[in-house]
Amino acid sequence: MQQRAAEFFAGIGLMRKGLDNEGWTTVWANDLDEKKWEMYRANFNEGACEFVLEDVHKVEGKDIPDIELATASFPCNDLSLAGSRHGLAGTNSSAFWGFVEAIKGMGKRRPPLVLLENVAGFLTSNDGNDFRDALVALNDLGYAVDAFIIDAVRFVPQSRVRLFVVGSQAQPDRLRETSVKFLQSDVRPPALADFIFMNPEIGWSIRNLPPLPPSRMKLADIIEDVPLNSEVWWSQERCEYLLNQMSEKHRAEAERMMAGSKWTYGTVFRRVRNGRSMGELRTDGIAGCLRTPRGGSGRQILFCAGKGQYRVRLLTPKECARLMGANSYKINVPLNQALFGFGDAVCVPVIQWIARHYLNPALRELTDMPRPLPSKRKDVCYSKPLRRTKSQA
Repeated sequence: MQQRAAEFFAGIGLMRKGLDNEGWTTVWANDLDEKKWEMYRANFNEGACEFVLEDVHKVEGKDIPDIELATASFPCNDLSLAGSRHGLAGTNSSAFWGFVEAIKGMGKRRPPLVLLENVAGFLTSNDGNDFRDALVALNDLGYAVDAFIIDAVRFVPQSRVRLFVVGSQAQPDRLRETSVKFLQSDVRPPALADFIFMNPEIGWSIRNLPPLPPSRMKLADIIEDVPLNSEVWWSQERCEYLLNQMSEKHRAEAERMMAGSKWTYGTVFRRVRNGRSMGELRTDGIAGCLRTPRGGSGRQILFCAGKGQYRVRLLTPKECARLMGANSYKINVPLNQALFGFGDAVCVPVIQWIARHYLNPALRELTDMPRPLPSKRKDVCYSKPLRRTKSQA
């Protein structure tokens, strides 16, 4: 059984990394960001797949090779609660429609499975209409849909809640006799179960999934041993400025850490509260969600304290890789470039879990269904990305 994947919005390749670990082979990838592609090619430079460096709206289905899975981690800017909330009509998140058109253009060669990933705010964007429109679009392409929510904290010490949608060429379920409590599970919290139950006209195919593993890792498990004389540590003046940005409650927590008999770790994000930049300290052993550093608040700060002392620095790229479950990822780019890459990526062990418990068994079941004959097109491999010219577009 072949398990070939096309990775839309490939970013730095962590979707591919998770799928590779569960037997998939990525034969085609697409992204628009040259800096992310620089990181991608440093880790997947074996020339085993075609990488198209292009706007997804210019991708044509006929140019996509035969695949069993298409993945799309499309931009979240317009869907996030922290973003513009312009939804699927927004400048960035409207890239979803480019993905839909590309899959539509594959005709009878459409893959049996598709996987979408985005922020949990996708569920409520425009009162749920954006999510509904996306699911109906997949229905129109011949896919019954399923949805679930996973927090990466079950696998790594990072709070990163993401909404996933699987579309499969399976027969839709009959949900009208299903109770909303039956739909609720470890991966389908009440808000999502309610949405499914209240939209029975959508072609659903709900799959039972096992419980998620319990959280085991803590922030201390991923901390890099950075020498004290390294320039990444902040100056005393800068450290004190951060302490003075904390509220009384957070400052007291920082001092409690300093008074401890051993070194402990917390993370800090800067947030604007009542017009003032504040440092908010988290000390539960879990990092906040990694973000792209478009502003000062996007950089996550490491606060180390104990034995009457404290030290402060930004999380390193290697620590960010570990927080995404990509421990062996090669990083040879500047700090900001790495932070952008990991901030937009998917968590590797989450994708592995989805592949193992959903995609692989679903594909085995679908292989028993009649499938269109594959095209005669041979998979082409390139050592550098394709950039279509105007004459080719």
